[in-house]
Amino acid sequence: MLRIKRVPTVLSNYQKEEVEEGGAAGGCGRNCMRDCCLPGAKLPLYAFRKSDKVESSDKKEPPFAFLDSLLLGEWEDRVERGLFRYDVTACETKVIPGDYGFVAQLNEGRHLKKRPTEFRVDKVLQPFDGSKFNFTKVGQEEILFQFESSEDDEVKFYPNAPIDVERSPSVVAINVSPIEYGHVLLIPRILECLPQRIDHESFLLALYMASEARNPYFRLGYNSLGAFATINHLHFQAYYLAVSFPIEKAPTRKITDFNGGVTISEILKYPVRGLVFEGGCSLEDLSNAVSDSCICLQDNNIPYNVLISDSGKRIFLLPQCYAEKQALGEVSSELLDTQVNPAVWEISGHMVLKRKEDYNGASEENAWRLLAEVSLSEERFQEVIAIIFEAISCAVSENGSLPDEDEHDLEDVDALNNGSHQTAIVAGKQECLVQH
Repeated sequence: MLRIKRVPTVLSNYQKEEVEEGGAAGGCGRNCMRDCCLPGAKLPLYAFRKSDKVESSDKKEPPFAFLDSLLLGEWEDRVERGLFRYDVTACETKVIPGDYGFVAQLNEGRHLKKRPTEFRVDKVLQPFDGSKFNFTKVGQEEILFQFESSEDDEVKFYPNAPIDVERSPSVVAINVSPIEYGHVLLIPRILECLPQRIDHESFLLALYMASEARNPYFRLGYNSLGAFATINHLHFQAYYLAVSFPIEKAPTRKITDFNGGVTISEILKYPVRGLVFEGGCSLEDLSNAVSDSCICLQDNNIPYNVLISDSGKRIFLLPQCYAEKQALGEVSSELLDTQVNPAVWEISGHMVLKRKEDYNGASEENAWRLLAEVSLSEERFQEVIAIIFEAISCAVSENGSLPDEDEHDLEDVDALNNGSHQTAIVAGKQECLVQH
């Protein structure tokens, strides 16, 4: 069993030491999201319009700008009410000189004077444990609104909607330890108490949120267990940063066109190896390709991070091994002393630093050196690609249609001059044909 010690990030004002949480009982009186406080409770509800298209610019605009008018308006309200642990707008931030423009932030508010907690890092799938902190224990004042699909395919906002316990609403809540302005959590089907693992429905919900935001600088991120998620209750994080993430600038090399028009590419000339998913005839096609890949990584116990970019049209999938190396004592003390936990935001190029000396000495070389420790080796990465392609080919087969094996697709693969990719795709399809 591999474990690391780290100071947990406080996402809610109700996040306590586990020993304190053990005494919690019904009738807590703090207006939480559990049975003791839910009867008669109401929260704002944003009902989004489902669309079959990845881009819906021909559709009429919603009655207000989702991100600026609702999310940030509610977020600012919580600032005024003093619900955040610090003022993130006061954190020093700079773009590091270099080709990629890594962004460094000095965020001393995240460096808690608390004892480190042990986290298991060798098991991506772990059962939900209700005795530990989870998002049903947050106060309703930390929740900005419910986020659900519209029943009549029209965008609607209800300022005071009942909480439908039977349907288990998805909600958007503040992160009380924000990295950037507007930092929130998307918690799918909060009352179902889902563990931190991707499923098709929840990932599609995250893409709808990115699409609804209609702002290319608003991104969502996901961290699996073993890749620096510390709360085992399904959630995505989101905020917007008004510059491009370095990973978004990295060149890519197309591997293949997949089912439903999804293009899968490999990230090049970046310290962390990963895949990029784009296109698709519908948002669901894109979502299925990525979520099938995430489920594959989970089932094979491979930690990973996901960045949802470009209003949900571009998704980065990043398997990583930093926590495993840390547990095995393979990370230098120099890197460990920075106390940087390379989760999705750091991997994408937004370096959240907790010490003034690290901020003052921030350089592209230092960022690159840290992120290089996060990445899988080239050999291991190729093995993981093969596993993913086999899994998503089988998933498509189970749904009743195989990816087209026409000359165009094979030419795309051949153009890579990389036999491992081609072998993975063809072998996966052949195995699915045998099984089904």
